[in-house]
Amino acid sequence: MLQLEGVSLRLGEDGDGNSREVLNHINLELEEGKLYAVTGPNGGGKTSLAKVIMGIYQPTEGRVYYRGEDITGLSITERAQRGIIYAFQHPPRFKGIRVRDLLKIANSALEEKDMWCLLHNVGLCPDDYLDREVDGSLSGGELRRVEIATALARNGDLLIFDEPESGVDLWTFQQLLYMIVQQHQERKKTTLVITHSERFLAVADEIVLVANGEIAERGDVDRIWPLIKDEIACRWRGSCGGEAYDPKCYR
Repeated sequence: MLQLEGVSLRLGEDGDGNSREVLNHINLELEEGKLYAVTGPNGGGKTSLAKVIMGIYQPTEGRVYYRGEDITGLSITERAQRGIIYAFQHPPRFKGIRVRDLLKIANSALEEKDMWCLLHNVGLCPDDYLDREVDGSLSGGELRRVEIATALARNGDLLIFDEPESGVDLWTFQQLLYMIVQQHQERKKTTLVITHSERFLAVADEIVLVANGEIAERGDVDRIWPLIKDEIACRWRGSCGGEAYDPKCYR
């Protein structure tokens, strides 16, 4: 369904014209109907990879194909029209636009009961939030839930969620996890979740480990999770002054 061929990305020119390599010749194929979890260390290139797929960043090298079409030069809007949907980790705020307006912009066919169900399923009381403005009065966690509801309202063929667990409490996270997985299974769409959460990794069809701007590993949870646990252990050995890894240290 989606194919990246030799995708590289450089960002952030300094005064001398030098830039930082964020992605390095990424080759990646996503199959129809699968749930992918993209994980790896902070700064490894996970979000940059998703933004290249969405068209927020244009690759320095390489091509992006969607359903056999070369979409490398297409805009964000054109990709959204083709069914690629992106839920931001840090969504924008819109003064003067209500939550119901945002949902209708996402899908003009939505009825009141549809909007009510979407908000309810992401852990927001519809009666309290449908007419709230999407502005600074919403907390980061509330805004994240509105963003996820908006992404689900679009009913795209490829849904990308950037760290949906960010900024929400454990109870809300459980609801979001259930909602995203349930919608994936019911709609049989392709879903890509950027995450550090073991719970998302556990339910994914395939895990893609991104580090240093490259695809370091990919496979099912039984293959990839032990590699991630080893990395956690190494970090804690450093934190504990070279002592052996102790699970009680990890919180």
